[in-house]
Amino acid sequence: MSGEQVYVGSIDQGTTSSRFIIYDRNARTIGSHQVEFTQFCPHAGWVEHDPMEILESVKLCMAKAIDEATADGHNVNDGLKAIGLTNQRETTLVWSKSTGRPLYNAIVWMDARTSSICRKLEKELSGGRTHFVETCGLPISTYFSAVKLLWLMENVDSVKEAIKEGDALFGTVDTWLIWNLTGGTTGGLHVTDVSNASRTMLMNLKSLEWDKPTLDTLGIRPDILPRIISNSEIIGKIADGWPVTGIPISGCLGDQHAAMVGQACRRGEAKSTYGTGAFILLNTGEEMVHSTHGLLSTLAFKLGPDAPTNYALEGSIAIAGAAVQWLRDSLGIISSASEIEKLAAQVDSTGGVYFVPAFNGLFAPWWRDDARGVCIGITRFTNRAHIARAVLESMAFQVKDVLDSMHKDAGEKGEVKNEKGEFLLRVDGGATVNNLLMQIQADILGNPVVRPADIETTALGAAYAAGLAVGVWTEDEIFDSGTRRSDATTFNPKLDEELRKKKVDSWCKAVSRTFDLADLSL
Repeated sequence: MSGEQVYVGSIDQGTTSSRFIIYDRNARTIGSHQVEFTQFCPHAGWVEHDPMEILESVKLCMAKAIDEATADGHNVNDGLKAIGLTNQRETTLVWSKSTGRPLYNAIVWMDARTSSICRKLEKELSGGRTHFVETCGLPISTYFSAVKLLWLMENVDSVKEAIKEGDALFGTVDTWLIWNLTGGTTGGLHVTDVSNASRTMLMNLKSLEWDKPTLDTLGIRPDILPRIISNSEIIGKIADGWPVTGIPISGCLGDQHAAMVGQACRRGEAKSTYGTGAFILLNTGEEMVHSTHGLLSTLAFKLGPDAPTNYALEGSIAIAGAAVQWLRDSLGIISSASEIEKLAAQVDSTGGVYFVPAFNGLFAPWWRDDARGVCIGITRFTNRAHIARAVLESMAFQVKDVLDSMHKDAGEKGEVKNEKGEFLLRVDGGATVNNLLMQIQADILGNPVVRPADIETTALGAAYAAGLAVGVWTEDEIFDSGTRRSDATTFNPKLDEELRKKKVDSWCKAVSRTFDLADLSL
């Protein structure tokens, strides 16, 4: 393929927007477009998306990106060889097989309405909160798809009826998109990949199949579930009605797993993606490591039906960039997300202010859905710049909490260090353009932070997986790309060790203040 124009497209469906990016053979972007869509919060702790709006946003992105690349002289129509897909994970949908219409809005990963279902399961099941951990690697939590599906089965009449009549299809966003891309009601493929399936609480991490005892325990019918496939294989071709047709969809990964591929994370290497939330994954190779420090065991990736399965330890942080959006949209402290860096840089510290964004509880390593956000240490001296800086620090402290747990679980042998004995954290995602945040992150970790030139590694990872399946790239080419980091930016820690320790202790004190606040009177 070296003598012809070769392109791979990537659908990147996130929590607040959809994108389509077209890459050339050298993994350079030659066309892209992004569209934001609506996020609904009908009640406190509830977060929903309109599945039809997601479809339309993806369709528009594809058309605009292709137009842009074509206008620049690229023959995309003839050169596009494959399309990859990456998506927000855990977000849960049920739709009608016969009509193709969603039976309820998509319930988003950060939605906390299922807390009562979780408490009920914890009381009824012999293993309590960790009842399914041995099988799926996940604790019972509002985070995962299974409990969202239970809520839909219990509370939405149309879902109950469709399941009873054999007309219901369950899926995460990848499943919804692929079903529609490949024909919908006229032959659409009902599939999900191993990484998204690993986030439902329903897949056996060893067999990579739906776990029958779990389904029986939860009362979930297997006929509504999609078929599980690898991350890199030809799934099906795009049907009529889309901006391109007949192109194979050949890569599919949950967003955090795609970022691991995009960052070329080998065994012992970790990445942190900063978006609406923040997600830190450490590749543990073909060994599944069960955490004793509040992390999740999950799939890293499986790049082909016969390829080895790479596992990971993951720490998920619910609120990272979403806290900046909150400053902008709810408090009006800033008018655009990019303003926070300049505002926070007006002060050289938070003035003793600590902000913990436990808006819908805390994920790893605390797992407290009774937590609520706090801002403490406020004095008459405190101004908006201190608050802005405390919001940035909250992201960095949460990432440190997760990495500390990873160090304990993986041990010295589970991590790759550089010649100076330093553990490098690879970072990506929209918030990493904030240089102040990246420096704060390095200071709080006490380790270097490495930012690639292209921070959109989630979309790149999906493109790599798709291109791998059709021969655009080899696996060696993909993972050797991780060694060519001459264009990366490294942030080295500058903070005094004693001050770092004091700040971390203060952060932990602030986190403890968030517990048991879910029942505060309105």
